[in-house]
Order: sequence, then C-alpha cells, then structure tokens
Amino acid sequence: MKNKDKKHTALSVPERAWILYDVANSAFILILVTTVMPIFFKDVAAEGIPPAISTAHWGFAVSFSSLVLAVMAPVMGVLADYRYMKKRFFNSFLGAGICFTLLLMTVREGEWRMCLFLFVLAKIAYSGANLFYDAFLVDVTSKGRMDRISSAGFAWGYIGGTVPFLMVIGILFVTIPSGGSAAVSTFSAKAAFLITALWWGLFSLPMVKQVHQIHYLPPSASPIRESFARLFTTLKNIRKHKNAFFFLAAYFFYIDGVDTIITMAAAYGRDIGLGVATLILAILMIQVVAFPFALLYGHLASRFSTKRLLFAGIFVYMVITLLSFFLPVLPTPGAKTVMFWVLAFMVASSQGGIQALSRSFFGKLIPAHRSAEFFGFYNVFGKFATIGGPFLMGLVSRLTGHSRYGALSLLVLFAIGAVILARVESVAPGENST
Repeated sequence: MKNKDKKHTALSVPERAWILYDVANSAFILILVTTVMPIFFKDVAAEGIPPAISTAHWGFAVSFSSLVLAVMAPVMGVLADYRYMKKRFFNSFLGAGICFTLLLMTVREGEWRMCLFLFVLAKIAYSGANLFYDAFLVDVTSKGRMDRISSAGFAWGYIGGTVPFLMVIGILFVTIPSGGSAAVSTFSAKAAFLITALWWGLFSLPMVKQVHQIHYLPPSASPIRESFARLFTTLKNIRKHKNAFFFLAAYFFYIDGVDTIITMAAAYGRDIGLGVATLILAILMIQVVAFPFALLYGHLASRFSTKRLLFAGIFVYMVITLLSFFLPVLPTPGAKTVMFWVLAFMVASSQGGIQALSRSFFGKLIPAHRSAEFFGFYNVFGKFATIGGPFLMGLVSRLTGHSRYGALSLLVLFAIGAVILARVESVAPGENST
C-alpha cells in the first residue's frame, strides 16, 4: 500500500519542470516537422517539383538529420554522464535549435535546398536536446513513477502544443493565397517559425533552471579518453546489458514506423489530394485526443504491465499502416477524408502512449548513473530507425511513382519490432537495473 500511495503523490518541482519541457518542444515537432514545414516545403520552397520527387527529397532530408545525430549520440552520451555535463549539452542544443528555427524565416520561394539545409540543422539540434531531456528522466523521478511521469510529459506536450498550433492555424487560414496553387504563404510560414522559436524558448526556462543532474560519474582527468573507453567497454560487454539491448533492437523497428508516420503524414496527405484544412484540423484533433490517451497508457501500464501496452500500441499502428495503403484508391474525395479522420483518431489513441512507455520502460532497464550513455544508445537506435523509415518510404514512392506503396512498406517494421519485443524481460519498478 505504501508503494501504491507513493506512485500517486503530487508532482515535485523537478518533475513539473521536466514535464513542461514537453510542452515547449511540442511546438517544434507539431508545427515544423508535422504540418507547416512539409506543406511549406512542398508548396513554396519546392514549387515546380513533381509531388513524388519533393516527397522523396523531404524523406531524404529527415533521414539525413537522423543519421548525423545517430553518429554523435553515443559519444555525447558518455561525456554527459560526468557531473554538470548533461545540463551543458542540453542547453547548447536547445539554444542552437531555437536559432536555426528563426533562420528558417529567411527562406524564399523556390529555395528548397536552403530550406532543407536549415531544417536539417534545426532538427539535429532539437533531437540533440531531446537526447539529454530523456536522460534527465532518471534524475527527476523514481523507477516506480517513471511510467506516470513519462506519460504525463507526452500528454501535456500534446495539449500544451495546441496553443501555438492554434495561433499558427489562424494565421494560415487568414493568409491562404487566393487564386494560386500554394496552400501556405511565405508570410504565414515565417510567422509559424517565429511562434515556434518563441514558444520553445519560453517554456524551456523551468527545465533550464529547476532540473539538475542527480546521478553522475565522478570527475575525470581525461574525460574524453575515459568516455570512449567506457563506450567500447559497454559494447564489448553487451551481454551484461542484453535485456536493454534486446529492447533497443525492438524499439529500432517499431519506432521507425511510428516516426515515419509522424514526419511523412502531411506530405502523404497532399499527394492523395487532401486539402490543407483537412490535414491541419486532423492534426489538431490528434493533439487534443492524444492527451487523455497518453495519460491512460501510463495508468494502464501499472495494471497490465508496460510491455503489454507497448504490444497494444504496435498492433494499432499495424492496422493504421494497412488502412493507409488503401486510402488513395477509395472512390470519392469524401471517402478519403472520412478514412483519413479515422486514421488520425487511431494515431491519437496510441502515438503518445507508445513513445512515453518506450522511454520509461528503457529507463527502468538501465543504470541511473549512466543514463546519458544508455539514452545515447536509445537515441542512436531511434535516430537510425528514423533514417530507415522515411528513406524507405521515399525510395519506394519514387520507384513506384506512388506514395501508397511506401506506406505499405512500413508494416514489416512493426511486425519485426513486436517479435523482438517478445524476448525482452520486464523489470519491476523496485528492482535494480542491470
């Protein structure tokens, strides 16, 4: 009874500050990655380029940004486990991400190369900050509360991100060009970039001020050399941490599909003829509906186990992938719109839950004092996964001339992830990590 009561006590100041950062960074992922940026790229920056080709370019850019961080993550992770370093890395990537987001305001019509260049830099910085944000989970809460806190972060990120998103929607609808082919104006896109940067910076302040590194390694006279030595030792003795690495292998595949659907959904919707209003309103619905579902996943995890809830999320995404393949061949625009809304609701039901519980499940499997190192691997697997999915979808779309075959190719990723996840042993909240 004692443990149960402890799990449901009020949030601490560091827990609240950590959760609030999900509200801060949600503006970037929602406005830039999911909606405005892909539409702006296809309709303005890549004006005149065939739809399948511009979708492929977008997929390749997303893949490249993930590749860069995947290469950097392990080294940054082992360095960040030393005292004070985790916070310094976080602050540096946060500042860089906000600056590159503001620089996107300089992109003009037809400058698709510059657009992708700045977007890639902004996304690398955003992902780098998230690496250390995830690693701070072990510093702000206990193992018994990880599912709850991680789920709360995603939940409040969804609902909190709707505020800047609604501001951007208002600007987009007021400034939609009349008589032109573009769905967004250059002015509205620049306003969206500005709102994103300001929101991100403002709501990051509690994280910067109130979250501190509790678990760390003692100081070293040669931190860089010792960091590489620790990295190679971990890889050499991978059997000692095989449960964590089995999970990472499963995560590699199923999160690949999840992230690809997030980053490619708007471009896919444009390819099959859906209007911008439909895309934006559906994404807004996802933000609102995902809030209670993410909290629900966190609550149900304590009753049915985190692992079972992860399987449930994977199954939902497999159904989404199958239905997405048949979406373009529906007979009428109305039928396509209805099906798209159904798919959006299904995404909302599981997107936050599968991401939040993946983070907390992994947090329970690793040593707390080496959290940045292990979350470095977590991000390596996650980022290499996001290379494969968008690249696969972009490649298949280009080879076949239609995006629906690219969407279908994601099904195998969820299936492989589920098979490997079945081999991972769950760790009880009170147990010591490996």
